[in-house]
Amino acid sequence: MSIKLSNNRIETLAKAVRKTGQLLSFYEGVTVDSRKVKPGFIFAAVKGYKTDGHLYIEKAVESGAALILTERHPEEIDAGKAAVMQVEDIRATISHLAFAFEDDPQNGVKIAGITGTNGKTTVSTLVHQVLSTLGIKAGLMGTVGRMIGDEVVESHLTTGDPEQIASDMAEMRSKGCSHLVMEVSSHALDQKRTEAITFNVGAFTNLSHDHLDYHGTAEAYRDAKKRLFDQLDENAVAVINTDEADAAHLVKDTKAVLWNYGQKDESMRIISNNADGLVIEIDEVLIESPLCGKFNASNVAAAYLVCRALGCSAENTAAALASAKGAKGRLERVEFEQENDASNELPAVFVDYAHTPDALKNVLETLRNMEPEKELTVVFGCGGDRDKSKRPVMGEIASQLADKIMITSDNPRTEDPEAIIKDILKGVKGDAIDSLADRPGAIRAAIHGAAGNGMVLIAGKGHETYQEVMGKRHHMDDFELAQTALVARATQTQGEN
Repeated sequence: MSIKLSNNRIETLAKAVRKTGQLLSFYEGVTVDSRKVKPGFIFAAVKGYKTDGHLYIEKAVESGAALILTERHPEEIDAGKAAVMQVEDIRATISHLAFAFEDDPQNGVKIAGITGTNGKTTVSTLVHQVLSTLGIKAGLMGTVGRMIGDEVVESHLTTGDPEQIASDMAEMRSKGCSHLVMEVSSHALDQKRTEAITFNVGAFTNLSHDHLDYHGTAEAYRDAKKRLFDQLDENAVAVINTDEADAAHLVKDTKAVLWNYGQKDESMRIISNNADGLVIEIDEVLIESPLCGKFNASNVAAAYLVCRALGCSAENTAAALASAKGAKGRLERVEFEQENDASNELPAVFVDYAHTPDALKNVLETLRNMEPEKELTVVFGCGGDRDKSKRPVMGEIASQLADKIMITSDNPRTEDPEAIIKDILKGVKGDAIDSLADRPGAIRAAIHGAAGNGMVLIAGKGHETYQEVMGKRHHMDDFELAQTALVARATQTQGEN
């Protein structure tokens, strides 16, 4: 049996299912992963970036798939006893059907989507923290994890697949969440994973060099981000960083109401910025934050406007932001307990998720500006099987802003760590340079070799507690490694005294 439906017809069908449950009497669920197929499921055969779902149709049918979705002509598909349905846009179809099977879990929920190269996690976490402080029950989906009620679930993708999103939203709704804050990645937008979502707020943080291994060009990467704002309707709000050159392009076709923030157009101002935190002014409201750095001033401004767009008052939002600490592993000081006071002889060590040229530049500039007279050491690497063109760029940035550089492994994945280090070294200039592929050893060496009153930045992994090598994740926590190195140095310092 084979039938062909346009994507508009599929969307209409999905909407009808939400109201009547008609499709549920024939099928039990939808998935793009043949390993998740159960009897009565719809299997969507998607030709992806790394693999082709059509190769797994036989396995899906063996597991009980009753219907195969494909963009190919049905006569090209050997699906055995399963039916085959050809659709014009399979990714959009999956998104709508996933939501239909979960009875449209976004119904009655206010949803904010945050996109951008850097800052997504910080902004979304700040918004979630504000909502929680104000007694508003909200879910969170992002890089650090998914917060469903009081439960935190690990994330393997910044933005999950449509089935995961729909399932998580259904669970959030069952636990009484009235709001959802989610990071929306360029991959997710390009692959239409969020196509079925009606966002109340869309926010743009910034755009810089990243993910060209996937998108191919900076323009394609930018246009993937633009999809979020093209998707907003006239009842939505688009929160836009006007300091970014691409801001106007991203919202040129949106129907949403525009709310801007930026220093160039003076829609926000930094009143103070130091190690104790920030004070900014936006909409004639003063906002204090424990976060520091110029880039975080933009993140705080974005979070403030997203909360306002979600219906929070200016006074309540500003008050809640004063205690909101943002996401773990974002310019976070490594603390540890020591029996004797040797703190004046130890470097200040910070961990940050910076893994793009712009993010590394921002955090190094922040530390340099905070304590310009202190020696600054940076430990970083670049991910394997990802955009290689940014590696020498990050090496050059480190050369310009740090006094000492230690290049090491990030997540090498299937690449040779030494080859990645060589790519980074192409952009590095200067003499105070070292490299060690063993990340624990590199962190230990950098901390032991840093000036007693200096600063050490360990960049790239932030909140991550693993290192991915040849398809396997091994436990590795930069905070733990740094604490161990600091304790060892403190013990050594006390012994010498």
